Amino acid sequence: QITTLINHKDKPKRSDKTLQAIQRVGQAVNLAVGRFVTVGEAIANENHELKEEMSVACIEARRAGETIAQLTDVASLDHPESDSHITIFTDKTGVVKAARLLLSSVTKVLVLADRIVIKQIITSRNKVLATMEQLEKVSSFQEFVQIFSQFGNEMVEFAHLTGDRQNDLKDEKKKARMAASRAVLEKCTMMLLTASKTCLRHPDCESARINKDGVFHRMRLALEQVIEIVTDSRPNGENEMAPISIYSGIKEFKNKVEGLRENLYFLSKENLSTMLEVILEHTEDFTDSAYTSHEHREHILELSKQAKMELEQLVSVWMQAQNQKTKDLMEDLEVAILKTCQCMNELKREVHSAATSLAADLLKYHTDHMVLKALKITGVEGNLEAVAEYTCKLSEQKEQLVEMCRLLRHVSGTEPLEITCIHAEDTFQVTGPQIISAAETLALHPSSKIAKENLEVFCEAWESQLSDMSLLLREINDVFEGRRGEKRVYLSLPRPGKHNANLKALKPVKLDTEEQAKIAKLGLELHLLTSDVDSETEKWEDQENEIVQHGQGMSSMAYSMYLFTRGEGLLKTTQDLFHQAEIFATEGTKLASALHVLSDQVRDDDKPLLLLEAEKLISMCKQLQATAKASAQGKSATFTKVDACILKTRNVMTLLCQLLPLCCKLLRKNKAGNGCLKPAPPWKEDRIRTGTNARTPERRVETFGIKSLENHVTNMTFLESK
Repeated sequence: QITTLINHKDKPKRSDKTLQAIQRVGQAVNLAVGRFVTVGEAIANENHELKEEMSVACIEARRAGETIAQLTDVASLDHPESDSHITIFTDKTGVVKAARLLLSSVTKVLVLADRIVIKQIITSRNKVLATMEQLEKVSSFQEFVQIFSQFGNEMVEFAHLTGDRQNDLKDEKKKARMAASRAVLEKCTMMLLTASKTCLRHPDCESARINKDGVFHRMRLALEQVIEIVTDSRPNGENEMAPISIYSGIKEFKNKVEGLRENLYFLSKENLSTMLEVILEHTEDFTDSAYTSHEHREHILELSKQAKMELEQLVSVWMQAQNQKTKDLMEDLEVAILKTCQCMNELKREVHSAATSLAADLLKYHTDHMVLKALKITGVEGNLEAVAEYTCKLSEQKEQLVEMCRLLRHVSGTEPLEITCIHAEDTFQVTGPQIISAAETLALHPSSKIAKENLEVFCEAWESQLSDMSLLLREINDVFEGRRGEKRVYLSLPRPGKHNANLKALKPVKLDTEEQAKIAKLGLELHLLTSDVDSETEKWEDQENEIVQHGQGMSSMAYSMYLFTRGEGLLKTTQDLFHQAEIFATEGTKLASALHVLSDQVRDDDKPLLLLEAEKLISMCKQLQATAKASAQGKSATFTKVDACILKTRNVMTLLCQLLPLCCKLLRKNKAGNGCLKPAPPWKEDRIRTGTNARTPERRVETFGIKSLENHVTNMTFLESK
């Protein structure tokens, strides 16, 4: 609204409609500021230490809002230009000043409110820590029950505060770290209960004390990490050193290599060599691992050797091109760039295959939880020798799973998934010894019900983490294959090279800043439509369905075209955009074919609508293809062509938003047994059956088990009353 006022163009003639619109905007700003300030003042009254600062910021915001309302009070003026009353027309700078003051004061209010939220979380954490210290020192069961009830209530409060904060975080990496810390606190709350009860029941048992101490230590670390994320700081001013994965290393390396197309001088050959060395050092995590298969190890070593050779060849051509920029040399450089990137892609594919196949095998092998079952049985029997034997087996299993997490981190594909891998590694690393100490306690006290319950709790945590790993593995595969996570980018783009027949004919150009500004609105509409299409495809149960696959592909291509309008992404030139538009249109035609196949199975009453939409889609895609292929000479004509391509892509995406729910509805009717689809011919049955067996990977929702905490508190209160 403020931007609308500031950008309002002065015109000699002002209609009543214009005057009323300006006044409505001014009043709306003032009302919004009033509501905002009321909340700010209420916060100030509850927090005396920041009351003065908050009150000043609120007064400034209110004053600025009122000034804007006064300057836009123009609807009642017949001739505002001749009136002595100061308005937006006579004092444009006054509106600008008021707007700046308003934005400045609103920002102050938000920053102060944020400080209050952070302080609330820190205060809540301090309460939890203080109660934890009391819990560690209790010597009687009755005292423990009373303090744990208080601890449970404090943890519920902490859970609510940190949950709200997690939702507010914009940084996906911080969000993932917060989710991991809160998951630790949730699981550890139950562990703390049973471990403390076991220690109270068997005060002289060393393994019970070790078990309890481990839980308290882990909770303190998790609480500390939450505060680090909330305050955006680390103890002693240390900088967080994020571990570098092979996936991110290859991604950065390829970006640098491809950057040579634009600029031959922006980095040194030593930089590229160092980057490759770091990547190859990380591949040693795979080649040195006892769990990597011989075949994968050989392939990784072979590709590492090839990568060095390709880089040497690239550097040689690159250095020559710096001295003498001939056409042949530039084409040789293009070939060297393509070969280097292809080699890195193959290396990435190989390490991904090595990590995910190991993970799949291990998770399948350990799915029966035989070692955990054996520990429970031998513990109840009091068989210390057998417990010792199975704890060795659990330690081996722990080492395998920790190694699996380390390798998966290298190929996870996104920072949040990397953090989830690190969290899983820590969980196995810590939970393994805790299960062992709990099993030893049970073996020493085989008749103890509380020791048995304690072992159960730690075993459940282990099983839960294994289950989470199956979901994590699915997500990592989805990101690698382009079905989830980051938007897929289509790499089928023309690159100047020896085999490009149109090399001389093409003169790729970029949009300048003014052109980007003109096309920004259209690009934004395209972006919103890609979100709508993604939202519709998410609703489909069968993610392998041909219609969904084409829809997702078109959405990804439209997204890269949106990025082009912002001067971002892999579509660097107008020629890249036109080529992408052609591929987009081809994908749309394939989708129309899939719709025709569906219409063959649909009953007569649903068939006409589906065929009509399919014909519309084919017509639109043909128009887009014709536009993309049409020649355009000169800057103005090229921009007109860009504008037309984006516009036609937007129209196709709009139709796609209508098509997807329609097809989904027909398929659901069929699944519900309403008979909207005809039986498939026998030759299609196998294909249909295989398609519908595919399930969408469930997204893990990292939540703090507030309900489970409240249940712990209720149970303890009930126990206390007994």
